[in-house]
Amino acid sequence: MLNDNSELLHVGIDLGTSRSAISGSNGERFLVDSFVGWPVDMVARKVLKRSVLIGHEAVANRTMLDLHRPLERGLLKEGSEKDVEAVRELLKHLLGLVGVTNNGRIGTNRVRAVVGVPAAALRTNKQYLRNAMKGIVDSLMIVSEPFAVAYGLNALLHTMIIDIGAGTTDFCVMKGRYPTEEDQRTLTIAGDSVDSQLLKLMEERFPQANVTVFMVREWKEKFSYVGKPPLRASVTAPVKGVPTELDITNEVRSACETLVGPVIETMLDLLARVEPEFQERVRNNIILSGGGGLIRGLPQALEDALKQVGGGKVTYMQDPVFVGSDGGLALAMDAPDGDWERLSA
Repeated sequence: MLNDNSELLHVGIDLGTSRSAISGSNGERFLVDSFVGWPVDMVARKVLKRSVLIGHEAVANRTMLDLHRPLERGLLKEGSEKDVEAVRELLKHLLGLVGVTNNGRIGTNRVRAVVGVPAAALRTNKQYLRNAMKGIVDSLMIVSEPFAVAYGLNALLHTMIIDIGAGTTDFCVMKGRYPTEEDQRTLTIAGDSVDSQLLKLMEERFPQANVTVFMVREWKEKFSYVGKPPLRASVTAPVKGVPTELDITNEVRSACETLVGPVIETMLDLLARVEPEFQERVRNNIILSGGGGLIRGLPQALEDALKQVGGGKVTYMQDPVFVGSDGGLALAMDAPDGDWERLSA
């Protein structure tokens, strides 16, 4: 065991349902699709020449793989052994990208990791995540994703973070201290549910079109909006095997607007629980994060809803890719020794 004076590598990890990001104190940052796959048979192993594929490569070669997406609705799956193994492979891959070896070291440095998870996962999956990280990092801190975002933005007082990811939409009101359970909410209406709704609407309108959820997800990320359409959503998909142009503008709006009601309801409920003299400050300091925060028209829809309680201001992160992992890294750099949990292999 290295002595306590040995240099530390700090990392922040945003463990996402669709994509996971890592930021290291050595300046390295990476984004990986949260997919892990193993070749299904001998032929696949011969073609792929690898025992496991992770990220975009796993998605691109999914026809040859036993493909796993080990996070579901923002929670680590606890079912099959393969899902457990997939979580560890994903975490090891992320850490390997910033130079961490399988013994939880980078050179002679010990590794401390802050991992951001949905608020609900703090209660149900913390022990499972601890077990998954054993032998991979030296010390661990698990925090809610919206808190990591707030910390990275230094938005620590009289602020509400709304982090719309793939599996969950997470809310956190910052009051100048670590948030409590009462300060946070998690909805399972998020990017994945929008994808499912868009796929359903397309199947209803274009029953002879052949589309997959991977295609739908790409289209949603390109064209997503609520309210007035900023542009026509025109896509190409096979219909009876023939590439055909389809206008899915209305379907995209209808799918994205399934988010609006639940987000507004939760936002207003959390606001009502803020001490009365601070509510105006929080209303004027609401930050949208995550990929879902980029839905065109969403900030305006939330501001319109705030008019009924005195008005407010909603801003969004134009580049949300690393905001969670960067926030985790900032927290890791600042956290005192007593806040860390040591992990034995």
